Amino acid sequence: MSEIKYGFAPFYGRDARLLVLGSFPSVKSRKTEFYYGNSQNRFWRVLAEFFGDNLPHTVDDKKQFLLKNKVALWDVVAECEIEGSRDSTICNFKVADVENLLQKIDVRLIILNGGKAEEIFLDNFSDISVPYIKLPSTSPANTRFSKEEWFRGLSRVFNRS
Repeated sequence: MSEIKYGFAPFYGRDARLLVLGSFPSVKSRKTEFYYGNSQNRFWRVLAEFFGDNLPHTVDDKKQFLLKNKVALWDVVAECEIEGSRDSTICNFKVADVENLLQKIDVRLIILNGGKAEEIFLDNFSDISVPYIKLPSTSPANTRFSKEEWFRGLSRVFNRS
C-alpha cells in the first residue's frame, strides 16, 4: 500500500507577475523541502540565465531570487500517492487550490511546467481567466527540453535583460 505524500505550500510575493505550476515535488525536492531541489533540474539555471542573475543554491537564495524576480511557485497536486519522482505514477491525488492563490496575487501568466502539470490543470482549472501556457518540463528526465521555449514564455511577462 502506498503512502500519501504532501506537496509544498505555494511560494509567492504579493507582487508576483508569473505563477509556475509543476506537477508534484520530486524525491530530491521533498528532501530539500523546496521546489526544484534536484540539481540536475534545469529550472533554476534557465530562470537565472533569463533574468541575468546568479544561480541560487540555497533554499533562502532561491526564495530571494523568486521574490526579486516576481515569480510564484506551486504544484497542481497538493497530495498524492507517487512512486519515486515519476509523474506517470501520480494517483489518488488532491489538486491544489489554485483559484484561492490567484485571489491573493495578480499574475499575468501561468506557466505549466510539463505535460502532467498541464493535464491535471486542464482537467481542473481550464476555466481560469489568467492566461496559461504549457512549456517543456525542466526535469532532467525530459529529453525534449527547450530553453528557447522557456525564454519565449518568460518574455510574455518580463522584458529580458
